[in-house]
Formats: sequence, structure tokens, C-alpha cells
Amino acid sequence: MKKILLYNSGGGLGDSIQLFNLILSLQKHFKSSEFFYLGAHENHFQGKLKEFNINIKTLDLGLKYFGFRWWHFLVAKKRFIDLEAKKRKEKFVPKTKKKSIDQELDKIDLIIDLQSKLRNTIILNKIPHDHFYSSTYGFKFCTKKAEYSSENHLENLSNFLNTNIGISKFSLNNLEEKYKSEAKRLLPDKNYIGFSLTQGNAYREKSWSINKFMDLATKIDEKNQVPVFFINKEETELVNKIRSKLPNALFPEHHSNIACPALVTALASRLNLAISIDNGVMHMMGLANIPMIVLFGPTNSEKFAPKINSIQILDSKTMYKSKNINSITVHDVFKLI
Repeated sequence: MKKILLYNSGGGLGDSIQLFNLILSLQKHFKSSEFFYLGAHENHFQGKLKEFNINIKTLDLGLKYFGFRWWHFLVAKKRFIDLEAKKRKEKFVPKTKKKSIDQELDKIDLIIDLQSKLRNTIILNKIPHDHFYSSTYGFKFCTKKAEYSSENHLENLSNFLNTNIGISKFSLNNLEEKYKSEAKRLLPDKNYIGFSLTQGNAYREKSWSINKFMDLATKIDEKNQVPVFFINKEETELVNKIRSKLPNALFPEHHSNIACPALVTALASRLNLAISIDNGVMHMMGLANIPMIVLFGPTNSEKFAPKINSIQILDSKTMYKSKNINSITVHDVFKLI
């Protein structure tokens, strides 16, 4: 496997963080392979998540929202071939070697489709390849029949490739020491409970009431635990509202010159517990593998909850037969602490 391409249609930071363990496992197994990422959105591994040191290159076909436009079907293959031809030209390949180089460059050895939208899969399948893995339409697009489960891509890929791919999990050792040192400076003690309450995407109402969060934090404050909030500094109105009711609350990121997702994970490692809605910060905290309570409303808790050892999930759909996350009460959460 010289070239392996991973495709993901999700655009949030959380969508990318959920791929960390899969990428690390594949890279450990296929040590000599070159890994590429193609997404409907930007490559966060080289952008906002670069401090996590998940090294995967971007396959840039110049098609924004790749897979979400039917006309991409007409140009995906040509864009890929043109991109590879440009690489060939930049390498000054001699004509005598053209045929072997064409065979090497003008295809992907393995395409891994990590979503299940039929249109996106059909378009992705236009990129020249040897092996194609996808769970779309009951795994019908896979180039090989095998035993597949619906959830575990790593297990599926082991069966697909007839090999045993071991699990490699993200560790805090992946972080540079400066983020861990900064987290210890900002949170030097051991009696902290973290809160993440804002959602990045307003497409679905995933936010639990700010008043409920403050009521819960007040109860925690009364038990001599320090509430720690993970909120962007720009959310001044929200920050001021919380400060007015909870003067002991901390906002550690606001006091650092190296604030970034990697710092959030390092800070999370200093918490006794984290309480969050379904958002990107939830996934950053999950990388620290700490005890968590996560609240879900309209989104799928089985699909999106961090896969960690100590997590308690409150899902309004199973508890109250409602997609309204605010069906969950303060008491529901507090009794789990």
C-alpha cells in the first residue's frame, strides 16, 4: 500500500478528532504508506488540530464541498489525474520511465470512505484506485466481499484487507510538553470540574440551557469544587453572565498565549470530571480520557459520544422520548457527580 486516501464528509473539529485512533492505527500498521485526506471541508489535521501531531497530507482536487455537488462526478477523475500529472512534471520524470511512473502515481492503492452518503460515495469512487472500502449501501461499493460490521471501521478494514490491524490510541504523549506545562500553570490544583456548553454549528439545537448549567455549577461550587468553563474569549456577554453568578469560576484559556484545541485537551487532563454537550470541545476533552458526563438531544449519542473508559451519557431521546435536550434536568446531571 503506497498511497492510502481517507475521505470524510463531516466538517467539524469533532468529526476529525473522531478519526485520530483510526489514522494512528493505520499508520502504525502501514508504516511505509503515504496517507492523504480528502474532505468536504478543510483538512483540520493540518490546520486547527495540527498541534496534536496527526500527520496526514491533503489531497487537494480544488473542489469545495467535495461529494456534495453532483457535477463533481463529471470532473473528479480528471482533477485527480491532472494533479498527479502536475506532480510528475515537477519531478522531471524521464520519458523512458513514463509508463511505470504513470502506474505508480495515477491511482490510489486504497480509498477508505468514512461516511455513508450515496452521492458522495459514487463521486469518490471515480478517483482511480485499486481497493475501495465504504459502508455505503450495505458495503456494496467495496471492491472485496468480506465480513463487515456496521460500526467498527478498523475491524472491517482488517477483514477487507485480510490482515490484523492493531488498535493505536491517542495519548497525551502526542502533545508537546509546553501544553501540559501551561495546563498545570493554569489549573495547579486537583478539585476542578469542567463545563463546555456552546455549540459550534447552529444547524441542530444541541445546547443545554445556560441557566441550567449555571445552577449545576452553583451546586458544584457549594461542594468546594471549582467550576472551569471552556468558552471562547469573544463570547463576552456569556462570560460576564457566568462571572456575575459564579465569581469563583475559571476561564483558563483566556489567560494563555497558546490557546488552541491541544491546550483544551491538556487542561482537561487536570479535571476531576467534565460535563459537556455534543460539540468539538467534548471530543477534545475525551482525548484526555477523563470521567465525563455528556448531554445529548437531537444527535446520535452512540455515534458521536467519545469512546472512552469512564463516560456517562444522558440522552433526552431515551430518557424522555424527546429530542429537546432541555428535557434533561439539573437533578439528572447532579446525581451522577
